[in-house]
Amino acid sequence: MPVPKMMPMTTNTATSASMAALCWMICFAGCGQKWAEDASGDLRIVDNRGGKTLGYNSSSGVALLTVDRLAFKDLNRNGALEPYEDWRLPSGDRAKDLASRMSVEQIAGLMLYSSHQAVPASGGFFGRATYGGKPYADSGAKAWDLTDEQKRFLTEDRVRHVLITSAESPEVAARWNNNVQALAESMPFGIPVNTSSDPRHRARVEFEFLVGASRAVSIWPNAIGLAATFDPEIVRNFGDIASREYRALGIATALSPQIDLATDPRWSRFSGTFGGDPALATDMARRYVDGFQTSVGDAALEGSWGLDSVNAMAKHWPGGGSGEGGRDAHFSYGKYSVYPGGNFDLHLRPFTDGAFQLEGGTGQASAIMPNYTIPHRQDGGENVGSAFSRHVIANLLRERHGFDGVVCTDWGVTADYAGVDRFGASPWGVEGLTEGERHYRALVAGVDQFGGNNDAGPVLEAYRMGVAELGEAEMRLRFEQSAVRLLTNIFRVGLFENPYLDAERTKATVGHPDHMAAGYDAQVKSLVLVKNRGGVLPLAEGVRAYIPKRHLPAGRTFFGMVTPARVEDGLDAEIAAQSFAVATTPDDADAAVVVMESPMSGPGYDAADARAGGNGYLPRTLQFRPYTAVQARAESIAGGDPLEGFTNRSYRGKRSAASNVADLNSVLETRQKMPDKPLIVVLKAANPTVVSEFEASADAILVSFGVQEEAIFDVLTGRAEPSGLLPIQMPAYMRTVEEQAEDTPHDMRVHVDSEGNAYDFGFGLGWGGVIDDDRTKRYVGNPQIKE
Repeated sequence: MPVPKMMPMTTNTATSASMAALCWMICFAGCGQKWAEDASGDLRIVDNRGGKTLGYNSSSGVALLTVDRLAFKDLNRNGALEPYEDWRLPSGDRAKDLASRMSVEQIAGLMLYSSHQAVPASGGFFGRATYGGKPYADSGAKAWDLTDEQKRFLTEDRVRHVLITSAESPEVAARWNNNVQALAESMPFGIPVNTSSDPRHRARVEFEFLVGASRAVSIWPNAIGLAATFDPEIVRNFGDIASREYRALGIATALSPQIDLATDPRWSRFSGTFGGDPALATDMARRYVDGFQTSVGDAALEGSWGLDSVNAMAKHWPGGGSGEGGRDAHFSYGKYSVYPGGNFDLHLRPFTDGAFQLEGGTGQASAIMPNYTIPHRQDGGENVGSAFSRHVIANLLRERHGFDGVVCTDWGVTADYAGVDRFGASPWGVEGLTEGERHYRALVAGVDQFGGNNDAGPVLEAYRMGVAELGEAEMRLRFEQSAVRLLTNIFRVGLFENPYLDAERTKATVGHPDHMAAGYDAQVKSLVLVKNRGGVLPLAEGVRAYIPKRHLPAGRTFFGMVTPARVEDGLDAEIAAQSFAVATTPDDADAAVVVMESPMSGPGYDAADARAGGNGYLPRTLQFRPYTAVQARAESIAGGDPLEGFTNRSYRGKRSAASNVADLNSVLETRQKMPDKPLIVVLKAANPTVVSEFEASADAILVSFGVQEEAIFDVLTGRAEPSGLLPIQMPAYMRTVEEQAEDTPHDMRVHVDSEGNAYDFGFGLGWGGVIDDDRTKRYVGNPQIKE
């Protein structure tokens, strides 16, 4: 039987014609054998004429099968073409066949999602990492080598889903991917690794959920900045570009979008959302997932799934933006979502009407991540975190809303509870269970996968519990059900056929100039001008501008690590010098540009207060000056924790202050020094802000949501006209923040400035005044509540 022609493929985004000089080329069909060896001598690319391109590592033990003159990978090495190896069959059928062949231990490995992995790994916050028993710096290892820990969890625990954070470079990421895939391919069934990432395309790293941010990829605004464009097509374009860059890095799953309705303005994860407006967030969610998951043209393999597709894991079902007091549920002090406005169903809309109602052909988001929180009085009385709630997952998500994709827990929900203010373990409502019991409860609830767990032991323990309760046959079916969902996501993006990358193609794709230009354009369009008294903007290029330095206090990161006090430029001096003559003193300046960040509030909990006999709870603040919560609830809506002997988490009458009050002082002091000169404030906003503390001192205010400073200067100098709209409300004062309902959008009194403009959702200025266009007509329909 003739053997198919094999050569470097030209249509896969992960490989290119440049491989002709690098990889093996084998040509049969009467022309004899031809091959050339790449740097390692092991990678082979097979082009099935009219079929799917294959890639495999010759040292993995995988060989080729020829059926109907087409090539297939003999992944289980038995010399026969099994249904799961047949790329002509639908992904679902292949997944069912493979799941039926796998042992319970192999399925357990498939159900794990690794802890955070850096490339190369240097240990640190995310755990110990060694190369041949030594730290990376002492090991002599290459940056793309696998750590001892990675080899162990891939082989012993059979992990096939890996979360990567930082990578030294795109080339290093590609080479590391190829090493990972070669190891996985050498094991029984040859199941490739599905690598994932938290958002990477941001201008700055902020918290745990942005540790993968990198300047090597195209740079886009934060999610709330994308919302500020009020243009879902920009989000679709972002998804298209980001998915191609992800696949070039070996990433086939995005742990995004974060589509929680951010209806409480104090939440620390606000900037990672599309805001609190249900209509805007829903449209953004739909276009984001469509962009990431849809492949077209030669890249499409099965419907709209294919080589440019990245599985989108929408989070956090059923919405985590209504934590009581704005506290975050990574920690026990923020474990409860509350619904004083009765709007629980409203928080489902970005999922049910957005991520589950796609237009691009993939149907719905391929995966869902439940939130950490206990949805207070919304889970059928279970009073547990969403991942453990049968009502939230099995009844609400799967039965009522028909979701049959993967459900993966957030990271650390099955770990042992360490303390009210400790990061990394969040088994809310099931603190008293063993780790194995938590896994079993999540399986019963309808979960398929466990985030941040490299150890198969607790999953196998859960299996044994299920056998004891339900019987071997039923528990085996339950495991296979999850395996089919997980494998389907790997099959339909083409990883079983070719999981390997061409490092040169990766370098050419990631951060391509066209991608960079599109991201930069979105950044400019996300900037919101809310004040421009007397038309002081745009400033003339070459104007002498005073940009005071920022004085940042010592503090703690999201993880609790101490950061030292420091002084830094308000805006990068070299970038500023391209637009202005930078003045060193106010007296030498024609205008001032003062940079501030939104108030940096404490987390809403202080262990020292608890040790001193208080309940530990403090207000989260959106103002700079010290704030006393006189109007806060006397009784919290929710409460209760194994380490707390009370249920009232009220902070009424307590005081807190933003750590960056120096930002406010900088504005006020600069105004005193320059009373008659234009003063422009650039507010880098992560949350809504009580701007009344400084607005009267500013002639112009430009709001930024995570952009490069070059984009800010383009607007300040008039090289670009501002077109962004506020995706948030700016509260008039903290009293209205306390009085708003955590689950209700647009229910605060908003600030009205000296020009009579209300800083409400959908407000923004262009050079011609208040923006009123198709975007405002579509999305701005809620009545304003003004002072």
